Amino acid sequence: MRLEDFDYDLPEERIAQTPIEPRDAARLLVDRGSAPPQHLTVADLPTLLRPGDVVVVNESRVIPARLRLYRVTGGAVEVLLLEPLSADRTAWEALVRPARRLRIGEELVTSDGRAIVRVGERTAIGDTVRVEVVGPVLDVLDAYGEVPLPPYIHTPLVDPDRYQTVYASEPGSAAAPTAGLHLTPELIARIAAGGVPVVAVELAVGLDTFQPVGEADPRDHRMHSERYRVPAAAWAACQTAERVVAVGTTTVRALESAATRGELEGRTELFLYRGRRFEVVDVLLTNFHLPRTTLLMMIDAFIGPRWRALYETALFEHYRFLSFGDAMLLDRHA
Repeated sequence: MRLEDFDYDLPEERIAQTPIEPRDAARLLVDRGSAPPQHLTVADLPTLLRPGDVVVVNESRVIPARLRLYRVTGGAVEVLLLEPLSADRTAWEALVRPARRLRIGEELVTSDGRAIVRVGERTAIGDTVRVEVVGPVLDVLDAYGEVPLPPYIHTPLVDPDRYQTVYASEPGSAAAPTAGLHLTPELIARIAAGGVPVVAVELAVGLDTFQPVGEADPRDHRMHSERYRVPAAAWAACQTAERVVAVGTTTVRALESAATRGELEGRTELFLYRGRRFEVVDVLLTNFHLPRTTLLMMIDAFIGPRWRALYETALFEHYRFLSFGDAMLLDRHA
């Protein structure tokens, strides 16, 4: 494997800057193996499901985790809270930029001078730092936090709820499980009315969303640990299903981590790349991903090299890419 294997040309204008309305109006490129792909919309998803399927979603909720702060000396510092390290959620692993000159014990303040973050020790990966939030965490985030949109989105988000799935319930993610942004309550009801149960798992989206792959051989990339939970009822539904349809790559990681580790809850560093086996997931609803990322490598592992032809078709047909873009439905058995 080479990092260049997962490169493709993504023009800037193809990166969706705003979410489409309604959510399920997003286009859907349906993978049909050797046959030409089908062009539908996410609203057509119920027609593509069949008795015996189970649909699995990631119910993790994005927290307003981006804090724009200052050193007492006046320099600007951006803190992105990634994951709590203590039960009371005062200690966090955070991505801090710039991190190089910060001192352990230094307090970072808001524009009105309130100290809300205390800097701790650097961690092993990149610019991540252990920080302590000063004061009640939820109050601090409500007052000063921002929804952490990906860096390739430059248009302000009018409604922050559009970067949440309609079923989000468990707060803890630093980014949205974006394939789920396409689902609406009405669409979920139509799926269930067709006899296909919809069950939820949780995976807290963390640092790897922001961490590019830099190694020439991607297999040398170290995945950042993420917390996952698969309820026993959801796992049982997957075990008896004829097909498991995962909504998003984070759902795949939760289910395949449970299978690989033999534990329904815990932490995972699972990296799904070419040659890795999928034990649970048969069909994947996913957005189009950035080049040279672990997400694209998962797609390559899931359906093989035909992902490239699908991406070329999507570019030719003017599909919208990345977090607020369109989607594709992939069948690894096709």
